[in-house]
Amino acid sequence: MPTLDDYAGQVTAWCPGCGNFAILKAFKEALVELGIEPHQLAIVSGIGQAGKFPHYTRCNTFNGLHGRSLPVATGIKLANHELLVMAIGGDGDGYGEGGNHLVHAMRRNIGVKVFVHDNQIYGLTKGQASPTSMEGMITKNQPFGVLSEPFNPMAAAVALDCSFVARGYAGDQEHLKGLIISAINHKGFSLVDILQPCVSFNKINTYEWYRQRVYRLGPDHNPEDRVGAFARALEWGEKIPIGIIYRNNRRSFEEGVPVIQDKPLVRQRISFGDLKEKMRETLKEHY
Repeated sequence: MPTLDDYAGQVTAWCPGCGNFAILKAFKEALVELGIEPHQLAIVSGIGQAGKFPHYTRCNTFNGLHGRSLPVATGIKLANHELLVMAIGGDGDGYGEGGNHLVHAMRRNIGVKVFVHDNQIYGLTKGQASPTSMEGMITKNQPFGVLSEPFNPMAAAVALDCSFVARGYAGDQEHLKGLIISAINHKGFSLVDILQPCVSFNKINTYEWYRQRVYRLGPDHNPEDRVGAFARALEWGEKIPIGIIYRNNRRSFEEGVPVIQDKPLVRQRISFGDLKEKMRETLKEHY
């Protein structure tokens, strides 16, 4: 069985008090509780403070371009669908630069687990507004306040019939760990938006701000009721729900790919002779 020490990575470089620490701890505890070994996990990330996450976690890692984690994660999952594949990034990385990839990953329902550290600001580049920054927030490059309405990832995901949609909070670590476990156990695409205070650059959405608003969804909420889930997803302001907002059991993308039904692509025989013959046939047909 794995231990927390098995997942020890590099020394963290986050600011003291950053919500990322609680997310990292909940994440590792969830993996240990599920009995997942580091070699059974692959994490893909882009650029940002959340993008450093795999540096601090011992596992298979691909740290690439800003907003481009999902194409890589999709390729890894199709090459070896027995591997647990995650994409981790911030709200700018996942909803800004990577928004288009997110839409189509949800549509395909590829079995990748996405965890977005949503601090409603660009932390690595020192405090610009992100897609989830609240309207009116004053930042270094929005001195008159953010003019655009914030992007609502939960509502967008439910509208797109994403097969697992949840919101967690870094200040409720035990609850977050449960959501991470549920997302991992879900067979299709999972999106978990994690509300994460940025103590250095976001002076609005603080721990105290969230403490007054965040509440756990109770047994009266049915995550398989899409209409009810959409209503919960739209709830933001005086009350902010955390928990599994929406869930369905539609077929995952990899379940529909015939060539990987018997065994993962990485364990299949490769015949260059067959490939050469197929190329010859193609050339004869066209020339």
